[in-house]
Amino acid sequence: MAFMGYSRSMSADVQLDNVWVQFGDFVAVRDASLTIEGGEFFSFLGPSGCGKTTLLRAISGFQAPSQGRVLIGGKDMAGIGPNHRPTALIFQNLALFPLMRVWENISFALEVKGVDKTARRKKADELLELVALPGQGDKMVHELSGGQKQRVAVARALCAEPEVLLLDEPLSALDLKLRQHMRTELRAIQQRARITFIYITHDQGEALTMSDRIAVMRQGVIDQIGDGTTVYDILRQPLWRLLLVRTMSSPDGWLRSPGKLPRSRRKPDGLGPGSQARRRSRLAMKRLCLFAQNQSALPMGQSMKTT
Repeated sequence: MAFMGYSRSMSADVQLDNVWVQFGDFVAVRDASLTIEGGEFFSFLGPSGCGKTTLLRAISGFQAPSQGRVLIGGKDMAGIGPNHRPTALIFQNLALFPLMRVWENISFALEVKGVDKTARRKKADELLELVALPGQGDKMVHELSGGQKQRVAVARALCAEPEVLLLDEPLSALDLKLRQHMRTELRAIQQRARITFIYITHDQGEALTMSDRIAVMRQGVIDQIGDGTTVYDILRQPLWRLLLVRTMSSPDGWLRSPGKLPRSRRKPDGLGPGSQARRRSRLAMKRLCLFAQNQSALPMGQSMKTT
């Protein structure tokens, strides 16, 4: 049973019909066409600058497409602003109100609509149950952990009862262990709320573990769409291994060929604690990149054996 009256009928499908987004001569999104089913957890995966956040802004109404159409629930969103679309957007920095209590943050949309305090508090408490934070409503934002703040941001977005929830890399500021925990939490929240989630990430692990389907983007183009197993197999293909080595950066969770540091930033080996670990780390990365580059040179479907 859906929580708080949410049902699959309250979620909406999202259709992109030949969407282009251009800034002057620069094309940020090129001819994007796909359909996201109602109630689906859908992710856009790709490196920084590939156009995934621009596409999310086009869906939410913060960026008008230069060409093409965005349809939500079968309705063309042309000329409809963000505040009138059946969507809610969670930003990377969460944008919680620091001077409000947790329940006031969650129910702020209802306060704007003139809903009385008793009804607002009841709805906030229901949403706190949904995101597994019962009894936390009277806390201030600064008293919460990073993961709790993340769940409060989700609860606040759900308070407006959107048909589509848009998440722009919401876990990027969390440490690795907490990110891994929040993947499970977000997926569980989505399954309880049963609304459409559209998730932006550069982290392959996040996309593969949470999503029903994934769109892989590169240089403004949607290259592949499929479920986690299909996309995982795609990312193992020689062409994609080559692209990952050449274009992705390791802080984003993608493999990167290790170049030499500028001479002024190098430190002589053997000086200070950890130098042995640094040498081993550099050697391991060079071996890994060499293996990936060799793999990318093999014919499609073949792979090297490691020893």
